[in-house]
Amino acid sequence: EVQLVESGGGWVRPGGSLRLSCATSGLAFNDYVLYWFRQAPGKEREGVSYLSKSSVLLTYYADSVKGGFTITTDDTKNTVYLQMSNLKPEDTAVYYCAERKPVGHLDFDIRSVEFWGQGTQVTVSS
Repeated sequence: EVQLVESGGGWVRPGGSLRLSCATSGLAFNDYVLYWFRQAPGKEREGVSYLSKSSVLLTYYADSVKGGFTITTDDTKNTVYLQMSNLKPEDTAVYYCAERKPVGHLDFDIRSVEFWGQGTQVTVSS
């Protein structure tokens, strides 16, 4: 059984930082593209970042988070992280980790995602 379990969400003031974790099990960790998506109230789910190791290490960030967010992995723990810095109120959302096989063009199309975590809430407010 494939499981993705997020943790690390919470409340933070604008300008603060949080690190989200997603522990995975049940699949070959390095054979998949690892994603972070988010969904704000009343809005569609949007891609934040992804990381692929299928050939060379590739990371990609949505324009809205470039320079502030960093995606990394710990292969010994089969865990993917999202370090978020200089958080803004517009970063408030439920954050989801996700995985898909590295087949075809890599993008943030949610229809290509095979596995989802349950989500973790991030709230940025003063």
